Amino acid sequence: MSPPARPAVVLGVDLGTQSAKAVAYDVAGGAHASAFAEYALRSPAPGREELDPEEVVAAFLGVIARAAAAAEGAGAVVSGVACSAAMHTLVGLDAAGRPVTAVLTYADTRAIAEAAALRGGPSAEGLHARTGTPLHPMSPLAKLRWFSTHAPATAQRVASWVSVKELALRRLFADRVVDHSIASASGLFDVHTADWDDEALTLAGIDRTMLSRPVPTMHVLAGLSPAAAAAVGLPAGTPFVIGASDGALANLGAGAVDEGVAALTIGSSGAVRTVVDAPETDRRGRLFCYALTTKHWVVGGPVSNGGLLLRWLRDQLLPELAAQARAAGEEPYHRFDQLAAGIPAGAGGLLFLPAFTGERAPRWDPTAGGALVGLTRTHGRGHVIRAAMEGVAYQLAAVVAAIIDVGRGIDVVRATGGFTASPLWLQVVADVLGRPLEVPRAAEGTCLGAALLGMQALGMADAFETARECITVERTVRPIPAHAARHARLLPAFTAATEALAPTFSTLAAERRPSGGFSPAAIGEVTGSNGEERAMAGDDEWYWCLQHGTAERREGCRAADRLGPYASAEEAARWRERVDARNERWEDADERWSGEGRGGP
Repeated sequence: MSPPARPAVVLGVDLGTQSAKAVAYDVAGGAHASAFAEYALRSPAPGREELDPEEVVAAFLGVIARAAAAAEGAGAVVSGVACSAAMHTLVGLDAAGRPVTAVLTYADTRAIAEAAALRGGPSAEGLHARTGTPLHPMSPLAKLRWFSTHAPATAQRVASWVSVKELALRRLFADRVVDHSIASASGLFDVHTADWDDEALTLAGIDRTMLSRPVPTMHVLAGLSPAAAAAVGLPAGTPFVIGASDGALANLGAGAVDEGVAALTIGSSGAVRTVVDAPETDRRGRLFCYALTTKHWVVGGPVSNGGLLLRWLRDQLLPELAAQARAAGEEPYHRFDQLAAGIPAGAGGLLFLPAFTGERAPRWDPTAGGALVGLTRTHGRGHVIRAAMEGVAYQLAAVVAAIIDVGRGIDVVRATGGFTASPLWLQVVADVLGRPLEVPRAAEGTCLGAALLGMQALGMADAFETARECITVERTVRPIPAHAARHARLLPAFTAATEALAPTFSTLAAERRPSGGFSPAAIGEVTGSNGEERAMAGDDEWYWCLQHGTAERREGCRAADRLGPYASAEEAARWRERVDARNERWEDADERWSGEGRGGP
């Protein structure tokens, strides 16, 4: 008797803002193996939210290799890989394909002035109507204008501008392509013609030779070389499907692909999206329109702050609570749930405005900030945690209202993302929206969506029919009427507080931005830890030459004749003296440690 056939699986891989994940799925949507890796979202200067390109690429390759090995160990055969990634990322590469800049994420707001100029300019309405991307600092269009104005020397070293997905795939394939979905979130791509937009390119100060060739989301990358295959633990020739953006694929992975069905996601950030059969944009500029396939688009709105808020509470405000939870063998977020669950809906009259990294839909205010409103002596840690969850939910409720306002009915809401692991947060969102939340069995929908799209591209299954058939609702969280009524009273107060504090946030944001340059104090200290010297430098050239403690890069720092537009001559001179002093210590350390194979003190 012959052994049973080994199930064929596709790895759905997602490069997020703070982590990478790969999951092996079969054609029935069953998960066979997974792998996960975190990386740091760095804030080297005010308004900057960046990733280390090499960290992200290493995580990408690592999760593929580990998930593939685990799938093979579970008796499956990996038939291909399909990719998802965060939107609005930007990284500059030199002619050899080496990163010249950090990876700028959606949360990076350095291009506030450039985005404001675009929004107030004569091209604003036409740009949004053609590209579907709101004019906001998250947009690579605005970021490119920032580089042209503030870091021209860095921009001149760039041969090509890519997204984080392109960066990762270029380590494996020679093809210089970008999927329509990621391209449509750049502000540079016409969603109606499926090509780069000439006016947007002119405004960005680049030409199309500096960008990858746009291809449909089911484009198959072939020719995985033996060397590249070894890096990901797969056979040479394994096909990779370029895939789409994380937001678009979350809808597919949640089965939210039909009219009236919306996907609500909370990961690091959050969003509400619905699928439409033709590109359409909101005349008021509140919503986006991004590609999923050549026949499907997603319309919706993102919020900038979701899980980022609870991670901040865990790491910055309540680290001792997190440490206690870990010491007890408990997940810190579970402890958060326990504390917040003991607080009534409405957090005892405490509002948490969650805009830690500015805010996007529906107001698109990059200068917005976070705030606790109504704080009293009676409020404790549980109140703050619950108010944070409620604040994110209030912001998402505003996006739902905007989608309904443009004529898109929402009958069903499917919940996806990391927040589905929190029963309390699910209940809070259902209560705030005043409508049930359906939680699919595979609540991490992005990887599943990527895998389904990959299966269709590889001729294994129809992605949309499979999504409808195999994605089952595991549970439905219904709003508690008394809680929903209380949130209905508090939501206008949340909106009023957001609007009333907008001028204050704008003033404070201006204070955080340096006037005439970053001082050495703002640039920060160079620290040494396990061979990683990190400089919180204001200029990308200095940031990258100091970030890793190689003698070549340190010499580049010492030889640099300026700090760019961020510092006065006196500040630059003082900083250079500090670098010279550190160079001497580093060189001594290199001599002492060279025989031990270490990279620095």
